[in-house]
Amino acid sequence: MARKQLQPLTLVEQRTTVGLAGVYGIRMLGLFMILPVFALYATSLKGVTPTLVGLAIGIYGLTQALFQIPLGLLSDRIGRKPVILGGLAVFALGSVIAAVSTTIEGVVIGRAIQGSGAIAAATLALLADLTRETVRTRVMAVIGVTIGVSFSVAMVLGPLLNRWIGVPGIFWLTAALAVVAALIIVVGVPTPARLKRHRDTGMVWSYLSDVLRDSQLLRLDLGIFTLHLLLSSNWVVLPLQFRDHFSIPSAEHWKIYLPVMLLGFVAMIPFIIIAEAKQKMKGVFVSAVAVLAVAELLLYFNNAGFWALMFSLWVFFTAFNFLEASLPSLVAKFSPPDAKGTAMGVYSTSQFMGIFVGGLVGGWLHEHRGISAVYLFGAVIAAVWLMAALTMKKPVFLSTQLLDVGIMDEKSAEALAGRLGQVPGVAEVVVVGDEGVAYLKVDSKQVDIDALAQYSQSLPAARA
Repeated sequence: MARKQLQPLTLVEQRTTVGLAGVYGIRMLGLFMILPVFALYATSLKGVTPTLVGLAIGIYGLTQALFQIPLGLLSDRIGRKPVILGGLAVFALGSVIAAVSTTIEGVVIGRAIQGSGAIAAATLALLADLTRETVRTRVMAVIGVTIGVSFSVAMVLGPLLNRWIGVPGIFWLTAALAVVAALIIVVGVPTPARLKRHRDTGMVWSYLSDVLRDSQLLRLDLGIFTLHLLLSSNWVVLPLQFRDHFSIPSAEHWKIYLPVMLLGFVAMIPFIIIAEAKQKMKGVFVSAVAVLAVAELLLYFNNAGFWALMFSLWVFFTAFNFLEASLPSLVAKFSPPDAKGTAMGVYSTSQFMGIFVGGLVGGWLHEHRGISAVYLFGAVIAAVWLMAALTMKKPVFLSTQLLDVGIMDEKSAEALAGRLGQVPGVAEVVVVGDEGVAYLKVDSKQVDIDALAQYSQSLPAARA
């Protein structure tokens, strides 16, 4: 059995990875810093109601969901960088509007405009243009880690910055960070020599109906919708509880979030190992969904006591961290090899819609039924997800492998697919002749890498 050797990244791929990871990290940092402090700040705005606070938190997700796929498709026509730079400009404009607004309606408009600069799909397409198929999964993993770290840092940094510059200052900083991200795109990230359709990262409309009819993928879409619904709805009320019920100044809230998130991350690691290395994914995944539902119930019953609330929050983040890391992996496992990009597009849209619904419903419940109702609602939604997860199939532990096989006609592509299907460890093959790419699902422990390499060609990924 040939041992898989990691291919080193080219200089262009290194620049791409560092640059786009920086863009993702900077942009996510600016967004997430608002989450732990906005509900506190919003009480000083004119015309504020808890429902409008929730809308301001969540509406960013609605406009992201509406614009990310269209802007990704636009980048296929006019280029990646123009769309990304335009999206960053729109994002910065929304940040400035939110910063100068003295009414809650103004902030809602600013947040909606922020979300309209939806560049995630175009950024992933740029990454795919600039990286070889054989290293793309590794580069994507770096992006994923960067987003996770940005979230954790933002939850701690938000309350500290709120003390020093206030929420308007954070919005101004967010606009400045968008400018920094734009400079990275212009100066630090190479320009692709050509644009291609990448079925592993982008939407293919002809596959959309199949993805939407796939019951396993729909379960995962429900999962990410629920997970981010709970995140946004909980943070409509949690900062208020810490300030009003426990008399903890907003500048000190980072001392709550930091240990809870760190302990949640540490507690998650053994379950990731069991799920992936021991291939016990379904059992651990379903258990994590159940723990998430329990966490919401604990928040409902124990939100009047500080240490009980802290324990409940730790349980929440332990389950949240595991599920946030596991869901994209499950989408990749269940989606057809050439429809992964379409499946991830629907998945991302579901995530942003969860942010919107969670903020809006959480704010409405807080206004009309009180804080505890927000947590009870979360427990009910998590229980619905648990029922769906219980009927999920056990995932097959196959990884996606892409090969650059060169442009060919349909008959040659079918013949090549047959030959690739005979390679030990290859479970599924789709060869798209007019794109020159073979999409495979392989058993990484069994696949003969040397045999696959015989069919692979080298492509000039980009010009620097």
